[in-house]
Amino acid sequence: MTALETVKNAIRMEHITKRFGTKVVANRDVNLTLRKGEILSLLGENGSGKTTLMNMLSGIYQADEGQIYVNDQPVAISSPKDAFDLGIGMIHQHFKLVDVFTATENIVLGLKDKGRLDLKKAGQKIQEICDKYGFEIDLSQKVYEMSVSQKQTVEIVKVLYRGAEILILDEPTAVLTPQETDKLFTVMRNMRADGKSLIIITHKLHEVLEVSDRVAVLRKGEYVGDVPTSEASQQSLTDMMVGHAVSLNINRPQPKDPKKRLEVKGLTVYDNLGVKRLSDVTFTAMSGEILGIAGISGSGQRELLEAISGLYPVAQGTVTFYPPEEDGTEAPKGKELVGLDPMAIRKCGVSMAFVPEDRLGMGLVGSMGMTGNMMLRSWNKGRGVFVDRKDPEKLANRIWKELDVVTPSTAFPVRRLSGGNVQKVLVGREIAQDPSVLMTAYAVRGLDINTSYTIYNLLTEEKMKGVAVVYVGEDLDVLLELCDRILVLCGGKVSGILDARTANKRQVGALMTHVGGGSADE
Repeated sequence: MTALETVKNAIRMEHITKRFGTKVVANRDVNLTLRKGEILSLLGENGSGKTTLMNMLSGIYQADEGQIYVNDQPVAISSPKDAFDLGIGMIHQHFKLVDVFTATENIVLGLKDKGRLDLKKAGQKIQEICDKYGFEIDLSQKVYEMSVSQKQTVEIVKVLYRGAEILILDEPTAVLTPQETDKLFTVMRNMRADGKSLIIITHKLHEVLEVSDRVAVLRKGEYVGDVPTSEASQQSLTDMMVGHAVSLNINRPQPKDPKKRLEVKGLTVYDNLGVKRLSDVTFTAMSGEILGIAGISGSGQRELLEAISGLYPVAQGTVTFYPPEEDGTEAPKGKELVGLDPMAIRKCGVSMAFVPEDRLGMGLVGSMGMTGNMMLRSWNKGRGVFVDRKDPEKLANRIWKELDVVTPSTAFPVRRLSGGNVQKVLVGREIAQDPSVLMTAYAVRGLDINTSYTIYNLLTEEKMKGVAVVYVGEDLDVLLELCDRILVLCGGKVSGILDARTANKRQVGALMTHVGGGSADE
């Protein structure tokens, strides 16, 4: 008997099929195994069924066909409570915490103990878990005072406190700095060493290769296979996910004849509660370059782009747009945008496109199809009560084909599409406007690696047309490979502006947490 044959399975999913309605098959005849004491990465393109499969393991969905085994025993998981009772805990991408409660209160919330709850005793037990695995957290801190990394720590400790032996982490590093990611990976390795079994869902292939023991791949709802991480590469995993060879190179040509296109000086904004969100932000976006914006979630990225585009009130500062020069003419004077709403900005001749963070809340109308959402950009080209439908339909069909949007038709409501496909519709529409300034907030969030690289190449094409591209991203590897310069925000202030060709992840990560402090003149 080999060493491999003696390894017990923590989880076996055999012939699992999950349908939604009569037409949509999210998972078809999937066989997946998680061994005891291993970290398994689960990969797949958007819509490949990764989260659906894990939701069945955590009790949110129930399989239509197939059998789940825990510790080689057949089980029925019909609710999250059943999953917890079997030692399975899932840490979702969107945290389920009560903001006004402390870490300890959130961790014990919902548990039924005999007699009166002793928070002090519970806190001691929680601290033992933190010390055992290397978590760093103040148990008396309120959740609303915590960083994203600290909130995630609370979620992980919460499932461990409930006795989880099997942990599922959905996109756990999506908004973490490299330093925070390193800490999380150390904790994950400590849990593995203690015999825990972990499944990590992620699109970041370099992290897959760094932390996992084995990689399982889904494609269009079906199980393609698995491979030991030691035998895999980013290229081989991508080809396995997509089903054919894919180029993973981001082309970054030098900026061609850059000119000042957008100048932001001393920008300060407050939210509706009077909290300062941006403080004295100053930078210049040049034509023919991609300016990346990095920062921990909530550092002012969203407020910055919305303030520039006229969607967020500005307390102080200026935002000046410099139109492209016409051949043989003097450089045109700048146009001040502060105080103008998006329609007024457009009417004064400023060609600006914006891909917001909130896709359906701000970017698209969910009840409309692709054609209707294209029409939102061109409705005023019609005459009288008639709206021109020909151009929007043509554009919708072009985006449908070029970005491979998965939809039954261009009239199908976009709210019924997957998050990745909604993002394709929004990015495609904004790029198609031929803007002078293109601002994108998390343009590839939720997109698989194949589609992400398509978007990166589209942004580079816009750059080479002379567009000033402002790219807010959360993947530092991509920011360093795609952008020409990177502006780093920390707590609503500019902590540094770096040359992306010479900077490294550690420098950007340090500025994101203001370690060592940088200036905008770096």
